[in-house]
Amino acid sequence: MFCVAPPELETKMNITKGGLVLFSANSNSSCMELSKKIAERLGVELGKVQVYQEPNRETRVQIQESVRGKDVFIIQTVSKDVNTTIMELLIMVYACKTSCAKSIIGVIPYFPYSKQCKMRKRGSIVSKLLASMMCKAGLTHLITMDLHQKEIQGFFNIPVDNLRASPFLLQYIQEEIPDYRNAVIVAKSPASAKRAQSFAERLRLGIAVIHGEAQDAESDLVDGRHSPPMVRSVAAIHPSLEIPMLIPKEKPPITVVGDVGGRIAIIVDDIIDDVDSFLAAAETLKERGAYKIFVMATHGLLSSDAPRLIEESAIDEVVVTNTIPHEIQKLQCPKIKTVDISMILSEAIRRIHNGESMSYLFRNIGLDD
Repeated sequence: MFCVAPPELETKMNITKGGLVLFSANSNSSCMELSKKIAERLGVELGKVQVYQEPNRETRVQIQESVRGKDVFIIQTVSKDVNTTIMELLIMVYACKTSCAKSIIGVIPYFPYSKQCKMRKRGSIVSKLLASMMCKAGLTHLITMDLHQKEIQGFFNIPVDNLRASPFLLQYIQEEIPDYRNAVIVAKSPASAKRAQSFAERLRLGIAVIHGEAQDAESDLVDGRHSPPMVRSVAAIHPSLEIPMLIPKEKPPITVVGDVGGRIAIIVDDIIDDVDSFLAAAETLKERGAYKIFVMATHGLLSSDAPRLIEESAIDEVVVTNTIPHEIQKLQCPKIKTVDISMILSEAIRRIHNGESMSYLFRNIGLDD
């Protein structure tokens, strides 16, 4: 079982050595709530900095206090304008580097472009590009949470601490769902089965997997391996060297592997962005007899019409953490609930600044988690 930080952690939060500066890199005030909570837990004030957009949409950063020889932690939560968010972070990191900061640690709870971590036809691995840009700007350490693929850590040549939100979501299930013992953890696709298995084993619950849904953008069919023209060229390929073609996949009818009848269904994933697949999963589970449906994820992007679609759907509740601000979406859809993860980010900052081990924050986490 994952363990949430004990109560005595609260009293230790503000025990930090001198030389720590905490900045929020957001020009959007709605994105600063998480930074304020972290600063309050650490017992420090946010550093003085101005981040704003020029009339021509250029980003300008002005640091208004000395960072020479200090550990600088830059908190950046992703807004709807993700590209501006990235530029704000890069410019602030470089400004601290040129101002002789001792170390520059980025606290980026949701790593942008994390879905673009694989080659797609003739595209590019954008998360690798972003990692290189951050390192080049001067970042010396990264704190993030629930990367879309753990292998993204290998794109960096600096230390990366990939924290987990699972303890907080598990705690929410145990405390806020009274009859959770009658629940089943659901993976909305086979790709999410490992995450669902992790939740199910820790809660001592059953697991169900939905199979046969429409393929998403991450399917093997769009990875470029079938991109050469299919026309056979006798001059180019000798008949004796003809390579056998892989049999194309055929999508089976939608099936649910596992019993959800008369149970609470809890769908788990790392990101909720386009909600169509979640809505389809909820409808399937209702048809199979689930009487309540919860959706739980770390990052609630909730783009476009997601709040309205959730409100009109069979989903009873969507639980996400505050790695991404979604106060506007909560006003549009009361079904959306928030779990605060500022405690673990604060403790990570404190431990790194004081030179303490980070292993406490990774207890009971296996290779598959």
